[in-house]
Amino acid sequence: MNRRKNKTYIDKAGYKRFRDSGTLFHRYVAERKLRRKLRSGEVVHHKNRDKRDNRRSNLWVFSSQKKHYMAHKEDKRRFGYW
Repeated sequence: MNRRKNKTYIDKAGYKRFRDSGTLFHRYVAERKLRRKLRSGEVVHHKNRDKRDNRRSNLWVFSSQKKHYMAHKEDKRRFGYW
């Protein structure tokens, strides 16, 4: 991982990516946490909504975009923000 550290950049949406592959850093971290590749359709979510916080403990993996959307909708209902 240290060898790749300097080979990242922040994209226009504010997410960290690897220069060589364009892979989103939070998806890479989630795959390492799960010890498997993400399945098609799986969505990685930042619990605290901070795109720069890619700690394993801050990432949830949803099985679909719909479930991810529902989590955001629930946050908005409970806390008043997305």
